[in-house]
Amino acid sequence: MLFIDDICTDPYLNLAEEEYLLKNFTEPVFRLWRNSDAIIVGRYQNTLAEIDYDYVKQNEIKVVRRMTGGGAVFHDLGNLNFTFIQRRIPGEDTGAMFRRFTSPIIEALNLIGVKAYLEGRNDLLIDGKKFSGNAVCQWKERIVQHGTLLFDTSISNLSSALRSRPEKFIGKAVQSNRARVTNIKEHLAEPHDIEWFKDFLAKYICSNHGSDEDFEKYSFTDAQRKEIEDLKRLKYGTDEWNFGSSPKFSRQSIKKFPTGLLEFYFTVDKGIITELQVKGDYFFTRPTEEFEQTLSGTHFSKESISEKLSSLNTDEFFTGISKEDLVSLFF
Repeated sequence: MLFIDDICTDPYLNLAEEEYLLKNFTEPVFRLWRNSDAIIVGRYQNTLAEIDYDYVKQNEIKVVRRMTGGGAVFHDLGNLNFTFIQRRIPGEDTGAMFRRFTSPIIEALNLIGVKAYLEGRNDLLIDGKKFSGNAVCQWKERIVQHGTLLFDTSISNLSSALRSRPEKFIGKAVQSNRARVTNIKEHLAEPHDIEWFKDFLAKYICSNHGSDEDFEKYSFTDAQRKEIEDLKRLKYGTDEWNFGSSPKFSRQSIKKFPTGLLEFYFTVDKGIITELQVKGDYFFTRPTEEFEQTLSGTHFSKESISEKLSSLNTDEFFTGISKEDLVSLFF
């Protein structure tokens, strides 16, 4: 397994590196990295609906879209990110992926007296408060799973930069980002800084989770760095990728499911679905664009949409959301 200990804190470059590693390497990878102040939005989220745009601009917080699903997260130098890239285990769903890749993180924290645990679909908690959000996606037979580790993050900036969308809190008593999160540092028996934590985590993972393989500390070649820089310039550093266009369709439907928020924006012309755009913080193993293309041109009726969905494994597009629930979003 390759171990990459990044010192770069450019969020555009770091997200480009994630994609490069997934698509151009065959070896398993473990990576630790940090970003300067940034909001990292999920692959299919409506960026402007997730951020406080004025606050972000005034405080020069970068906004970058990642290739994985899930919700928007705040990064600063008090947050440590971890990444695992490996081959997918046949039949493994996203829930099993999260359990597989977060378990060594939980073990490491427990070793230093921090009682961390996985709750829900992808969150790591301490005493009921979130300190880590995780996301996953698949490319061919490889998967990337990465997560945040709030160690000494500015909770004030996190709370102000991210919007608390009311749809996400249906049935919940707490609606404040600030009230729902915590820093690992607050739960340590002895004071330590993030550099100590990064070094500890690197040594623990490399010593205990190599799957009988030796970890090799890896550095990119000059040619590889050039390719990653190009990916940043052409994709991750562009407004087109990071913001896109706000959905403008004749109809819309938004609903919160246990596994994620789902938003359908679509146009019906003469009884036919002519355009469809899907947004949200759901998880997936197949690109949403394939789902949108499949439904475009379908007669706008429950029967026709149900028939079209019957040929799809919709759990690959929207983990944990049933075909019936998908149909209901159109009506």
